[in-house]
Amino acid sequence: MVFEQVGAPLRAVEREVPSPGPNQMLVKVSACGICRTDLHLLDGEVRIEQPPRILGHQIVGRTVPGDQRVGIPWLGWTCGRCRLCRSGRENLCPQARFTGCDIDGGFAEWTLADARFCFPIPDGYPDEQAAPLLCAGLIGHRALRMCGHASTIGLYGFGASAHIVIQVACHEGRTVYAFTREGDAEAQSFALELGARWAGSSEQQPPEELDAAIVFAPVGALVPLALRALAPGGTVVCAGIHMSDIPSFPYELLWHERAVRSVANLTRRDGHEFLALAPEVPVATHVSTYALEQANEALADLRAGSFTGAAVVVP
Repeated sequence: MVFEQVGAPLRAVEREVPSPGPNQMLVKVSACGICRTDLHLLDGEVRIEQPPRILGHQIVGRTVPGDQRVGIPWLGWTCGRCRLCRSGRENLCPQARFTGCDIDGGFAEWTLADARFCFPIPDGYPDEQAAPLLCAGLIGHRALRMCGHASTIGLYGFGASAHIVIQVACHEGRTVYAFTREGDAEAQSFALELGARWAGSSEQQPPEELDAAIVFAPVGALVPLALRALAPGGTVVCAGIHMSDIPSFPYELLWHERAVRSVANLTRRDGHEFLALAPEVPVATHVSTYALEQANEALADLRAGSFTGAAVVVP
């Protein structure tokens, strides 16, 4: 299912099975998670420099030859030489290439991946259950780590990432408050089932001050709302690759050493740490599955908020 231009649906095409180059593995795709970043790519909010391109960056599949089950994440290649790579910050490499954006991804039956940027998938996770761990889980994990030792955390936007993060946060003994679009009773009920102490709309104040908040929804107006809910010294972590403009807000909301920061991509270390942690929690992903040829339908359902948890395409 190929992206050809901004605003156009993905198109089904037949291609030859690709041949791996140096350091690459040929992978038979078993499942690929749908991510909000895929919508940003479709809409041109995140630019694809060289279309056509196969989207999808939460890939689970098996190597050919070898039949090893691997996961392929958003970060697909880095230079390994720049000061950011050498200091453990490969997620910020200026030459980085990303799966489903600069490299063909997993909305396909076959894909290629750099062997250095693939992860073994923990036992006990069926392919479609494992797929959301590879971005929704990894980015959520990195965002949660940026909250430090916060004991009360707000999650703004209760989608694929939040439904995984809440399980980890509760496992760590933190108190979680979930914020959704006004009137989204289904998402609020889902959050409460997963361990949230309280769930309400993003415009509401939580029952107590937050030590940290993670903003998953790509809505800049949520940042001042999250700041307003923070205790002194708290942090707002913006976890998306794209967000609408953040409106101006009074300095009073930032004062008392509150902070706003972003999460950019992931490192391989993040991947290994989270995939080791997930079975310990254990994280259970809630997925809606779609056939490969239904990828456009899956993306439309994500845009409309038609499901809770995550969506996965299965070839």
